[in-house]
Amino acid sequence: MSKKLLFGAIAALFLLSGCSDKATVDVGTQDADSKASSATGTSTVTSGDTNELSSSLIERLERNAKSIYFDFDQFDISASSQSAISDNAKLFNLVEAANLNVKVEGNCDEWGTDEYNFALGLKRAKAVKDALIAQGVKADRVTIVSYGESNPACTQASKECWGQNRRADFKLLIQ
Repeated sequence: MSKKLLFGAIAALFLLSGCSDKATVDVGTQDADSKASSATGTSTVTSGDTNELSSSLIERLERNAKSIYFDFDQFDISASSQSAISDNAKLFNLVEAANLNVKVEGNCDEWGTDEYNFALGLKRAKAVKDALIAQGVKADRVTIVSYGESNPACTQASKECWGQNRRADFKLLIQ
């Protein structure tokens, strides 16, 4: 689902960016030195390069973001998860991530009704959002969604597996 969303966002960017062959973005002022370096390609970035850089940045940040795990039937963040929240906030507050939105995805195990798990997933996502905001991530950059029990990380019928499904994950989106 998240890959489809990412590809959809990238496709939308391509459609909205137009069809020019080489849309360039100046990285500095246009004095004689920068014009010379522009001719060598050192001070311009093509829109294709920008999209490639954004995609690789998003992949790197998502790979380094730590999932937040919850106890059974709980949505408060445990003391053991506080360091993961802090690490994620530092990651999302990096200068290069300033133009990315953070989507917090709340998930549950299979116990409980669909409605209950959807509501619990939303509470988990909101708790993580609030913790990220408290760590300095701007509130307007963070959105929440609940997948309830429909997005399991593990499908075995065991306590360890159910524990892996009680989590909040992170997806980064271009603003």
